[in-house]
Amino acid sequence: MEKQEKKQEPAERALLQEDRPFAAGLHFYKLFWIFLIGCVVGYVVEMFWCYIKMGYFESRQGLVYGPFSPVYGFGAVLFTLLMCWLRKASGILIFTISAISGAFFEFFCSFFQENVFGTLSWEYSNSPFNLAGRTNLKYAVYWGILGFVFIRHTLPWISRLIEKIPKKVGVPLTNVLIVLMAVDIIISAAAVKQWSNRQLEVESQSNVVTTFLNTHFPDERMEKIYPNMKLPEEHRQENSHATSENE
Repeated sequence: MEKQEKKQEPAERALLQEDRPFAAGLHFYKLFWIFLIGCVVGYVVEMFWCYIKMGYFESRQGLVYGPFSPVYGFGAVLFTLLMCWLRKASGILIFTISAISGAFFEFFCSFFQENVFGTLSWEYSNSPFNLAGRTNLKYAVYWGILGFVFIRHTLPWISRLIEKIPKKVGVPLTNVLIVLMAVDIIISAAAVKQWSNRQLEVESQSNVVTTFLNTHFPDERMEKIYPNMKLPEEHRQENSHATSENE
């Protein structure tokens, strides 16, 4: 009898797995979809924010292919992992943790971009209560509000939506999207690094990769995709000029 029960256990577990919805809980597939949705929503928000501030639309892509802003995608995953357990906590606690974690995340992204790619996409040295020009109090408040809305209202809805995807469709579709996103990220990182090398007049070894990058992602195209991305010195000079003019 004991042997029969032991034989039945794996089969029962397999049936239970079949009964579970696609990407249930904090499954990697669910985190990927949260990342993907965050990338697209972040891109749309940035585009409309740009229009409100400047009166025209300007590219806010974070990758060379597609309407994606990975900062928001990774931010959504970070909020999910850090605070999915705090959904029923007080609003002040959720806001505070979101503001602190969002500000440090923004600081890390800026630090990483400058030290790995030699570029910056934002610089807040001339704003009050900034931290090394990489983040500031105003954006920490924005992160706090964003985190509160995301954890309390958006995440539960997105989670239910993802779990409604049929497994037969969800698994292969997600695998294909993961590969495409990985390729997009790799090409984007290489294109940005090569653009930075050209600006700094750093000699790159001529090979198939650099030829592809120089041909398909010349300065004109990179400046159109990333209008806010500049060398750190350029960003800081612009901020210092703006501060001087205001004085």
